[in-house]
Amino acid sequence: MFNLTPEQIIDNNAEHTTREIHHQPIVWQELMKDFLEQQATYKEFLASIYNKHDHVRIILTGAGTSAFVGDTLVPELSRHNRKNVQFESIPTTDIVSNPTAYLYKDTPTILVSFARSGNSPESVATVSLGQQIVKDFYQVVITCNKDGQLAKNIQGDANCMTLLMPEKSNDQSLAMTSSFTSMIIAAYALFTEEVFTPAVAQQVIDCAQTLIDKLGDSVDAVLGFEFERIVYLGSGPLAQLSHEAALKMLELSDGQVVAIHESSLGFRHGPKSILNDKSVVALFMSQNPYTRKYDLDILRELAAAKSGMKIVALTEKKDEEVEKLADWVVTVNAGTETLGNDFNLAVLYVIFAQALALKKSIKLGITPDNPSPDGAISRVVKGVTIYDYQN
Repeated sequence: MFNLTPEQIIDNNAEHTTREIHHQPIVWQELMKDFLEQQATYKEFLASIYNKHDHVRIILTGAGTSAFVGDTLVPELSRHNRKNVQFESIPTTDIVSNPTAYLYKDTPTILVSFARSGNSPESVATVSLGQQIVKDFYQVVITCNKDGQLAKNIQGDANCMTLLMPEKSNDQSLAMTSSFTSMIIAAYALFTEEVFTPAVAQQVIDCAQTLIDKLGDSVDAVLGFEFERIVYLGSGPLAQLSHEAALKMLELSDGQVVAIHESSLGFRHGPKSILNDKSVVALFMSQNPYTRKYDLDILRELAAAKSGMKIVALTEKKDEEVEKLADWVVTVNAGTETLGNDFNLAVLYVIFAQALALKKSIKLGITPDNPSPDGAISRVVKGVTIYDYQN
């Protein structure tokens, strides 16, 4: 897997992380089979809420990686959804400390909780706050753990719905990988007004499998450069995805690699000062012709710089100009049909970021399954005190 032998994977305590990145297409296949069987029921639940109220607020929430699911989805879902539905992404970590800034009594609200374990204290507390503050309050729990507190708390509640991800998506490693992509695919399929057909899903799954089979060489080429800093850039949903990509490197390198994220246009406004001769910039390129112009502009600017840093460009298909400008190019669609939107690219691009972080972790002598042996970070966050809220 990713040019790692079974012995190397075991010796570096990387079994969970490597497998969980590698098996994502298989997990997605199972996810879509289950989702499509229940799609009508899920959509009817949402339609009943939409039809009951003049305006419905949908808050996508979670903590850390789970919050980045919503961040990445909101631009795409907002672009083509019905007029009386408003999508927002607000982390549980913001809601818990400032509930009245984000939860409104008289605004009908669907709280969509993304959770690998379903036991994070902020996630459980956010639900409790929503129940206290919002008069017309509904829940959708998208989780990888059927035994988590979030899933258990809504059993038998007609105003709530659970989407349970395949068991293999419940990552055992510290860093979330297949849990992230499974939840984001499930939420997109649930909330998009477009019909999410088996053909569309299969196209993305096939691209993912092809990418995973060839990705080891691309990752090894980038790792041939001894970088100490990495910047992930993108536009629109891909700018939001870059936050998750940067976090994977930060987590799996135990903070030894400085990792930041920014939009292609926003990078010039200060963050660009991070670049030195030990830096890599990874650019997630849009397939939208208009948006792509801005991605190409920053690529040209970076390629012309004399800083000694390196560039890896991720793009849907081969592009001669991109190949001339970037040090490495990773294409994610080997098929003949376009993937259609940047959301489909996002779930493929993030696999590169996951694999790069995995192998950088090993190269640094860190154990990917437990990159924080001193307990600074953990699989389920610890040390959070939840205070009683009084209306």
